[in-house]
This record gives sequence, C-alpha cells and structure tokens, in this order.
Amino acid sequence: MMKRFMVCSCIALALIAGFVTGSPAEQKGFVLLASTIGPIDSGIVDVLEQAFETETGIRVRHIGMGTGATLKLAQKGAIDLVMVHARSLEEKFVAEGYGTERIDLMYNDFVIVGPPNDPAGIRNMKSAVDALRKIAQTGALFISRGDRSGTHVAEMNLWSIAGVEPKGAWYEIYEKGSLGNGATLKYVSEKSAYTAIDRATFLSLQKQIHSVILVENDEVLLNFISLIPVNPKKFPNTNLKDAMIFVNWLTAVDKGQKIIQEFGKDRYGASLFFPNSKQWKQHRP
Repeated sequence: MMKRFMVCSCIALALIAGFVTGSPAEQKGFVLLASTIGPIDSGIVDVLEQAFETETGIRVRHIGMGTGATLKLAQKGAIDLVMVHARSLEEKFVAEGYGTERIDLMYNDFVIVGPPNDPAGIRNMKSAVDALRKIAQTGALFISRGDRSGTHVAEMNLWSIAGVEPKGAWYEIYEKGSLGNGATLKYVSEKSAYTAIDRATFLSLQKQIHSVILVENDEVLLNFISLIPVNPKKFPNTNLKDAMIFVNWLTAVDKGQKIIQEFGKDRYGASLFFPNSKQWKQHRP
C-alpha cells in the first residue's frame, strides 16, 4: 500500500509542477483539486470545472486518487481543495488543521452487485448488512478495493455494522484497487464476485460488465461527497481565495447544484448525483 501511494504521489506532484510553472501572474486564477476517483470517472468533475471556468475565467484542474491518498497528498500542502467521501477521514483531516471545514456538496449511493446467478442468494434483500452477512456465511467470493479509499472505508463500515470480520479465501483484496471503482468493478465482473460499489460507476459500465445490482435503496448505502479547502494557516501558498470562489459556485443553487441535479439524465434517464449543499437544502421545498 505504501509503495503504491508513493508512486501515485510522485505522479501527482509531477502534474502539479507542470501546472504551476510560470510567473506569479500566470498562476493567478488557478485551483488544483484532488478528487476521489468515482466522480471523475462519471464525468461530473470535468463538467463542473468547464462550466465554472467558462463563467469565471478561473481554471480548475484535478488529480484523481482514492480518498485516503487524496487527503495524504493534501497534507503535503500541494492541493488547494479536495473532493472526498469518507466522513471519519474528513473529520480527522479538519481536526488536525489540514482543512478549514467540511462542506456538503452532493451524494449518490452504493449498491451491492454480483453475478446474475447470485450464488449467495442475496437478490432483493432489504438490508445491505444482512446481505453481507449472508455472503460471508456462504463463502461466496467478495472483492474489496482495500485501499483506504472512500469506497473501501464505506465497505468496512458495513462489515463492522454486520459484526463480520472479512477474511478468508472468500474475501479478496484487489491488488489494483487504487486504480478506482471502474477498474475494480470490471475485475469483479470477470471473477463473478460480489462487491459494494457506487451506483454512478455501475451505470457508466453496465454495458461492459456481467455484474448486476442485487441489493439497493438501503439508507446505510448513501454516499455523501464533501469539499474541504486546504488550510492556508498550515500551507500559506495554497490558493484559498479562488478555491472558495469555486466552492461557493459549486454549492450555489442555480449554478453547481443545478448541474449536479441534471447530470446523467440525458444519458441514463436519471441523475447520477443529488445536490446536497447547505444552500440547496435551505432552498428545497
């Protein structure tokens, strides 16, 4: 894991060096975002960045990593803003002074997927926790990202609630899990295994895989995505000013939140994410 994180960090820092090279004047109006991979893979990060740049002239560029790796990179002061989805890690990041605050942005949900023949017999179970217990009891193959990403943290929380310690021949940690949910889901499909994955990733890949959704719509599967500006008191060179302009735009009802509400409807017939900012919740009837 440490070796994999160091490789990712080197790649990310090389990208950062390329982005910020130039005179101070050239560096004005630029925000570097580190985001968990799921929203990037879905395409929503690109859409939001492009709309914001068109409206404001402020450039935003992103680096994609799992939530754990994203926050570790931000702890080096090389990032202006993070987009992540693991509350326990986020709160620790802020409490230790690396971030200014957690800001609600959007949410979607996780689903439990598996092979169409469903050897564990979990199809249409109402409780995701009960479904995981049954997978463990039957010894059906379950594959985990195992990389301290937000998806992995959410999965481990489900096992904890279930009172199950996932280990044994039936539980496999995907060695390339740090490549993201898309790569993991394709591997799960190839192995005819089970996993917990975000719905947006499943919808974007459903025509390329054999896995199907077996358990969904349980409140415990909600997946909340937050923004955290990196704290300039700890890292004076971070661009908090433009990062907050971007944050305020993302959380505005008629700007970022409206784009989030509509994203995916044209392609999938349903939104892939749902607005969740403070402003949106106050505006909602």
